[in-house]
Amino acid sequence: MEYQEGASNQQPPSPEEKQIEEKLKNEQQFKSGAGWFFWIAGLSLINSIIMLAGKNWAFIVGLGITQIIDSVALHLGEAFFYKLIAFVFDLIAAGIFIVFGVFARKGHRWSFIIGMILYALDGLLFILVADYLSIGFHALVLFFLYSGLSALKKIKLRRE
Repeated sequence: MEYQEGASNQQPPSPEEKQIEEKLKNEQQFKSGAGWFFWIAGLSLINSIIMLAGKNWAFIVGLGITQIIDSVALHLGEAFFYKLIAFVFDLIAAGIFIVFGVFARKGHRWSFIIGMILYALDGLLFILVADYLSIGFHALVLFFLYSGLSALKKIKLRRE
């Protein structure tokens, strides 16, 4: 319940209520930030399926490395074997981000940090092809991941 000046029947929030509101806000921000690792992994795999099926569009939040893997496979030939090998590598790349998500949700800072570094490096791949929309979206997702890490730090400070 938020205090509104001029409201006749509302009391200003107590310090305990403010702490509870802050705690809930931080927990939501932390979970949301950690959840982005799952979105990255999932949309990257969807992108790979679309690309390997011969379609010509993708989600901008996906990993650049999986797009490179898929492009190499398609340039090697249309054989199912190449697509299968590419998809196995795509699963490994996505799986790494799923692992980061699992550990981030458990409150491991290292998972956020290493995951953000890898995602930033992945974003640099889009510079090679001048895909500025994907670069911008990578930056936005990095901001959300950082917000999750920042909220985790606040949560851990309150516990100490």
